[in-house]
Order: sequence, then structure tokens, then C-alpha cells
Amino acid sequence: MNNNIKLVVFDIAGTTVKDHGEIAIAFKTAMKEKGYEVPVEKINPLMGYKKPEAIKMMLDEYETDATKVTDDYINDIHERFIELMVEYYRTTDQLQALPHAENVFAYLKQRGIKIGLDTGFSNHITDIIIERLGWLKNGIIDYVVSSNQVAAGRPQPFMIQKMMQAAGIDDSKQVVKLGDTEVDINEGKNAGCLYSIAVTTGAFTREALMPYNPDFIIDDLNELVEILEQ
Repeated sequence: MNNNIKLVVFDIAGTTVKDHGEIAIAFKTAMKEKGYEVPVEKINPLMGYKKPEAIKMMLDEYETDATKVTDDYINDIHERFIELMVEYYRTTDQLQALPHAENVFAYLKQRGIKIGLDTGFSNHITDIIIERLGWLKNGIIDYVVSSNQVAAGRPQPFMIQKMMQAAGIDDSKQVVKLGDTEVDINEGKNAGCLYSIAVTTGAFTREALMPYNPDFIIDDLNELVEILEQ
């Protein structure tokens, strides 16, 4: 076991929480209501981004009148996305942890390693997910940071750095990052984490993740234990 590791930061949707495709559907719906037909295959690669940034990226491609793409317009679409996601997570009976996520959390806890979650969601959505799963209130995890709680979302390192500060960690080589998207990998790299690990349980396949050079690519969170035990 690497005794220097003090914090492991996980993404939420697609990494620790099952993604049934509802995020892409909500994003697609919010865009369609403004007249933009964006295919899901265009949306999936943007899932790790702060959602207003993802919306702007799509508007830059699909809106011919650049003057229309204002902060207010982006926020309007984002607010609709939030409404759709909040309604989904409040009412769905499909909200569930991915296989072995809670076992891995318990493994880390037993070894005194702090557990953080970060996400491209705003806290309006994140809070409902974490509340329903009971992860924070039951002490299963230690920290949750949403993209709207820092100056910029992934791939910038600010969410990881916020958790490091809360944990009293100065050395980023004592931190490991896991996530299912390109921006998760680059967030870990930009933060200087010991490992930036990609998982294939979410938006990206192994083949799609390989070009971003994660330190490891895993198909199951249990494989994190094997990596840490090496």
C-alpha cells in the first residue's frame, strides 16, 4: 500500500454513480427547446465539463449569429438543464452507486485516506444526488465540490485544490484522481496528482480515453485497490 496517499478524488456521474444516459438527454432537451438539434454523440464527450462551458461550446458550433451567444443566453439554457436534472434525480428510482464504489470508499476510509467527489454539475444537482445516496451525511465520503463553487471547472485543477486545502494537504503527489472523461484526466494532470486514472464505466470507451494518456485505465473501481496496493 502506498502510505503517502492522503486523498482520492472521484468524479460522480459515470464514475461512482450510474449514468443511464439521462445527463445527455437533459442537455439535448435544453438545447432543443432553443431550436438546436444536437446529437447525443456530440454531447457525450462534453459531459465532464462545467455545463455552461459545454453549452457555449455547442452554441459556438450551432448558432450562426454570434451576437446571440451571451452569458444571459447561456445561463438561460443552463437553468433549464438544471431544472431537468433536478427533477430527474429527485424522482428517479434508478439512482445508484456504480458496482464496488462503496466498497472502495470503505477500503480507503479504513486506511485513513480522505475521499472527495467533484463534478461538472452545479451544486443544485450534486446536493440532491449526494443527499439521496447519504454519502456525506453518513460519513461515507469527506468532501464534495461542484463546478460552480470554484473559479473554473475541469480541466482546471481548482476543485481538487479546494479539497486539498480542506484536508490540509500541500503535496499534490499525495492525491489520486479518477474519472470517466478527457477533462477528468487532464484535471488530475493539471493538479499534479500522483495518478490520473481513467474509468470506462461512463462517457468514454477505453479507446477514446487512451489518447489523453491517463496513468491507468480501469474497467471497475475495484482495480483502484490493486493499483494502490502495488
